[in-house]
This record gives sequence, structure tokens and C-alpha cells, in this order.
Amino acid sequence: MSTTVRLGVMGGTFDPVHYGHLVAAEEALAQFHLDRVVFMPTGRPVRKTHRSVSSAEDRYLMTVVATASNPDFSVSRIEIDRAGDTYTVDTMLQMRKESGEGAELFFITGADAVREILGWRGADRLAELCTFIAATRPGYEADFPSEAVEGGGPRLPKVEHMEVPALAISSSDIRDRVAAGRPVRYLLPESVSAYIEKTGLYRAPTR
Repeated sequence: MSTTVRLGVMGGTFDPVHYGHLVAAEEALAQFHLDRVVFMPTGRPVRKTHRSVSSAEDRYLMTVVATASNPDFSVSRIEIDRAGDTYTVDTMLQMRKESGEGAELFFITGADAVREILGWRGADRLAELCTFIAATRPGYEADFPSEAVEGGGPRLPKVEHMEVPALAISSSDIRDRVAAGRPVRYLLPESVSAYIEKTGLYRAPTR
């Protein structure tokens, strides 16, 4: 009987974490027979320069309280404790080192992000390190190239597809709702909603 560890890594800004993230992680756990899923809040996301991002510590703590009740989930500080910009290839290299060469690594993220893989730093190395699980909404057509680019282009990673009904929920919509004083109940765990309320995250500035 094989004892190979199958480890899922759920990457994201988690600003805030919501039920769409949790459902995607749980679906990946079951569908791909993962042993556990590690949530990986980004430290200084290089692709989120168009808006202000909540502090790494706030995003980490929200993810901790959101996942605390599930023994198959854990949260890592690898990226938020790393100095400088956050690159997925550096994270997966460290996860490979910590989990051992025999482990199978799966990086779980949205389909839109997976489309950009070829432009990510260290794309060739990522293709060697892990399989990507592209989470999509039901009915969403995810079209990814399946063969290496001709002319010596980067090696393409292996991409698996996974439909997740709750992906209609978005962090940006939750931030907008909080700022406007609209309800967010049933969009994210009550523990995360309580954290947002206590800390005042996403509230519109008072004049």
C-alpha cells in the first residue's frame, strides 16, 4: 500500500477568506484524495498592486479562525514571514523541502490565475514541482494548453480542473459590502465576520 503524502497548497490573498475558498479546499481534498490542505496567505502579493491589501497578519488570522474547526486544514506563515515580494515558485520549493521528495504537491487556485502560469516567475520549475488544481464555477469553460510551447517555450504544468459551486462568492464583493454596510452573513464564516467587525477592516473611512 502506497504511503505517498498528497499535499494540497491553497494559495491566495484571503482578503478576506470566505466560503468559496473553504469549499474549494474541501472539494480538492476529496476529489484528489489529498491528505491535507495547507492554506497559504500571500505575504506581499506582486499581482495585487492595483489596490491596497489588508495587513498580512490580519489575513493570516482570518484564515486561522476560518479553518480552525477542520482537522484536515492548516495555515502556513511561510509567505507572510518571508521578506520581499511573494513568488509561488519560492513557496513550492520550500514546501518540497519540508514535505520530502516523495510527496505529491498540488497547488489549488482559481482558473483565471492558472491561465497566467506561463508568465509567473519560475514557471518551468513550478511545472516540475506540482500539479495545479484550477477551481472554476460550474459551466465555466477553462481552456488551457496541454502541450509544451513550440520553439523552446516554458514547460507547461499539469493542470486538473475542479468545479466549485461556491466560487460565485468573491472577496472583493465582501469588502464592498462591508464598506457599504450591507450584510455578509452566509458568505463567510461567522468567526471571520466577527474578526472584521472587531478590527474595523474594510469599513469606509469616516469624514
